[in-house]
Amino acid sequence: MPVPKKFGTFSGVFTPSILTILGVIMYLRLGWVVGQAGLIAALGIIVLAHVISLTTGLSISSIATDKKIKTGGIYYILSRSLGLPMGGSIGITIFIGTALSISLYIIGFTENFLSIKEISDFLGIVPSVDSYRIVGSVVLLFLVLIAFISTSFAIKTQYVILSAIALSLVSVFAGVFMNVEFHPATVALQPAEGKTLEYVFAIFFPAVTGFTAGVALSGDLKDPKKNIPIGTMAAIIVGFVVYVVLAILFATLVDRDMLLNDNNFLMKIAWFSPIVVAGIWGATLSSALGGILGGPRIIQAISKDKITPKFLGKGYGINNEPRNALIFTFLLAEAGILIGELDVIAGIVSMFYIAAYGFINLAFALEKWASSDFRPSFRISKWVGIVGFIASFSIMFKIDTMAMILSLIIMFGIYFFLKKKVLELDFGDVWRSVWQSVIRSSLHEMDSKEQQERNWQPNIMLFSSNTEAKPHLIEFGKDLVGRLGMLSNFDLIENKNADVLFPKHKQSLQTDDSRKYKGIFSRRQECKDYYEGVEMIARTYGFSGIEPNTILLNWQKSKDPVRFAQTVGTLSDLDLNILMMDYDSRFGFGKRKKIDIWWRGRGNSGNFALSLVKFIWLSENWRDSVIRLLIVNRRNDEKSRI
Repeated sequence: MPVPKKFGTFSGVFTPSILTILGVIMYLRLGWVVGQAGLIAALGIIVLAHVISLTTGLSISSIATDKKIKTGGIYYILSRSLGLPMGGSIGITIFIGTALSISLYIIGFTENFLSIKEISDFLGIVPSVDSYRIVGSVVLLFLVLIAFISTSFAIKTQYVILSAIALSLVSVFAGVFMNVEFHPATVALQPAEGKTLEYVFAIFFPAVTGFTAGVALSGDLKDPKKNIPIGTMAAIIVGFVVYVVLAILFATLVDRDMLLNDNNFLMKIAWFSPIVVAGIWGATLSSALGGILGGPRIIQAISKDKITPKFLGKGYGINNEPRNALIFTFLLAEAGILIGELDVIAGIVSMFYIAAYGFINLAFALEKWASSDFRPSFRISKWVGIVGFIASFSIMFKIDTMAMILSLIIMFGIYFFLKKKVLELDFGDVWRSVWQSVIRSSLHEMDSKEQQERNWQPNIMLFSSNTEAKPHLIEFGKDLVGRLGMLSNFDLIENKNADVLFPKHKQSLQTDDSRKYKGIFSRRQECKDYYEGVEMIARTYGFSGIEPNTILLNWQKSKDPVRFAQTVGTLSDLDLNILMMDYDSRFGFGKRKKIDIWWRGRGNSGNFALSLVKFIWLSENWRDSVIRLLIVNRRNDEKSRI
């Protein structure tokens, strides 16, 4: 039986990543970035962009050494960490960014392709947005056909392209020193007028997104846990060094007017221009090919999780080639090519990728902080993820606030749509661990601080004994805790014989009330005697920092009034507030327009009643009610004090 073809660190991760990093932006826009921003700001832009790519690369690498990564790359990582709704919304964002990046690389290729006079004359096409659209569409179709033939064939072509890029860089390095006629009179250190640095950053940023090309092929790797960290970090570091060196050389050895006004200046300053042309074509086409290979695998994985249509998840052949997803990716990339302007596409791609990278860093930080199951062999501090998350969204805000808000609205719109579909993974996600960590820290803070009267909130234990027979108890209990308190409803079941009727994991109940209302919890517990159960639970239930402070019981004629009185005395000794409800089913709660408080004028019962009214008013049922405070003054001697 044939074995699926798998790839190692160099062929499967480093090569596709570095080919995408050293691509269209390096050849066709880096010079303009340096000319527009000046050397100092250009180096700042390169460093800042690599802060995001480096932190994201480290985060991905750490997660990759903890979990088994299958087809889907970044989407698979995020969905298994943040859950399907959030992972799906970010995964769809990454897929769109990947598909549009294909358009970016192909438009870059056509810009250079048609700038060569001999080619444009031969084809009879003048360089323009319309001609970029026509030639770009033909190139896209050609690359999709290559991907259709075989992923293995597509990856093998990368070695030839990598060699062409290396030779073109040698030619550029030699040319900037040899061609002294292009040297500037002064070094361009400060920004030029025209474009803001935020705009320049948005154009440059797609240059550092290439490290995800290798991660996207995770399902085709021999050992993703080893291949992804080494290949990804190596590609990011090599790319950073190349960009910094080129920026310094362009600023010091190339005239600023040429940098600003000629996107194809490398062909003029290079020692041997045909090699540079080969490098540009190879880099742009291989980057596009990387997106064509990776993009379909992302949407294929999303579809297998039943987030997007099922037909996009279908695979063909021994390597499970995502041909349906490839056609869909082709259509989306073609829509990007019809935009026709490289700078516009670059800005859109930047926003999609920066948002996705921010959430990747957040996923790592949450896993590192909260998850007891997170044990990566590639260990880094959670602050790497936090810095990456903050940097990503700070830069998005600075580049284009409205675009950031729009992208987040789209992402969270998808998130809430998927949330409604109630999509869950069998092995869960990180959020339960996050809430447990938050609760742990909160309990510590609450336990270390003394309770203040202004912060008092009702934490009620309700002993319904039979919830279905006494719905008025739970109904009034919900009104008492309002939007801020907590209510634990204990359904006590007397069982004279069995020691354990309900094991611990079966005591917690998910009722309609507990699902609908925050702060409402239902428990089912057996006891040999009802009053014994009430006393036992009242003594032990609760956590330090959020101990229950109030008991709600049904007022009824007891078969054992002495035992009932003993239980009430015990609850009083435990310093618990005691509420007993005498409910008349003939009248119910009336129109809920008036609350009468009868107070003898002594003790704290009046203060307690008034405190409860604050929370009752927060409920929808009683918010329009008014209070009457009624105090009996038999001899009229307390009138002035009252």
